[in-house]
Amino acid sequence: MSNLKAIRDRIASVKNTQKITEAMRLVASAKVRRAQEQVLATRPFADRLAGILYSLQSRLQFEDVDSPLLEQREVKKVGLLVIAGNRGLCGTYNSNIIKRAEARARELKAEGIDYSYLLVGRKASQYFTRRDVPIKDCRDNPEKLPAAERVAGAADEVLSWFLSGDIDRIELIYTKFVSLISSKPVIQTLLPLDRQGLEVQDDEVFRLTTKGGQFDVTREKVAITPENLPRDMIFEQDPVQILNALLPLFLTNQLLRAWQESTASELAARMTAMSNASDNAKELQKTLTLSYNKARQASITQQILEVVGGAAALEG
Repeated sequence: MSNLKAIRDRIASVKNTQKITEAMRLVASAKVRRAQEQVLATRPFADRLAGILYSLQSRLQFEDVDSPLLEQREVKKVGLLVIAGNRGLCGTYNSNIIKRAEARARELKAEGIDYSYLLVGRKASQYFTRRDVPIKDCRDNPEKLPAAERVAGAADEVLSWFLSGDIDRIELIYTKFVSLISSKPVIQTLLPLDRQGLEVQDDEVFRLTTKGGQFDVTREKVAITPENLPRDMIFEQDPVQILNALLPLFLTNQLLRAWQESTASELAARMTAMSNASDNAKELQKTLTLSYNKARQASITQQILEVVGGAAALEG
């Protein structure tokens, strides 16, 4: 009977665990939808900004523009801005981004270039602070979806490090959102800004949909229309000053977009992990139920044999 009680207790524990994992899956899926809405909400400003920058680029010869954010200088030290999560239970999301950051650090060290980590997310901070690596700054990843006002603070700090000459290049290491079951760590040079990177290109947005009762993600190309500035337009300010005012906004927007992609990747990874955990819990319940039925049948058989044996002894 003690064996039967242990199996019943384990079945009850597995059922409770399944309720938790299923609830976490539903919460993560709802947050992925909100992440999609946030991307769509910030897109008009991003598109308009990209269009204006493209038009200014057409009016100005960027080779003649003296902007500190476009300055290509000798790289002696690189800042690795790593975006990870605050929590686990999201599969290999955090470990993949940490491995990519370590691989990039080894590449820089092999080239004789100093580096320093700029860590976002408690998981990355906990991992690297336990190791003998140079860390310039650590900060938590917002529990809520990243908003422009939250990202602006990090962008200003990164910008000050670059402009002060403390860091010659800042590379952003984040997780690109591909689908609900796929994401990949990527590296993007955040500073200095690439002149070619300011050109208008087709962008993508992801949309969460349902197919056959299952969640699915589609990516759509979005064409950015440049602002047509009249050729006889007279600027009240020096166009270079306008450009220098817009470039920090462009930098913040780039960081915001990467942060949104990382957040969506983490939520999708957590949703997938919790879905797999729920499925495993169902299979374990079936296995435990079968074991319980076998043990119960064996116990009943044993009791019947004891009764028959006792009756036979009395008759004898």
